[in-house]
Amino acid sequence: MRRFGKSYAHPLVVLVAQPSDQPKVRVGVTAGKTVGNAVQRNRAKRILRAAMQPLLTDLQPGTDLLLIARAPLAGSSLDETRAALAILLRRAHLLNPPDAN
Repeated sequence: MRRFGKSYAHPLVVLVAQPSDQPKVRVGVTAGKTVGNAVQRNRAKRILRAAMQPLLTDLQPGTDLLLIARAPLAGSSLDETRAALAILLRRAHLLNPPDAN
């Protein structure tokens, strides 16, 4: 997937998206050793999963996503991570922009 998907970068996270024939969205989360020790990597992955959860209902089906944590993510908040993911998903045209009410 990393080889064939389209990637979108942010200082906190990298999003790799690839079309899929599955009827739902599949999300993979990873954090390399550049993020830090095992505790920091696990925290980064937990933050990514928690930030992604409310965005899943607004995503277009039939896409595989890979979220790759970057080093600053281990020290960021949930709100900062959710905002970064929303930016990347909009850039990838996978998330509808917020309604202008």
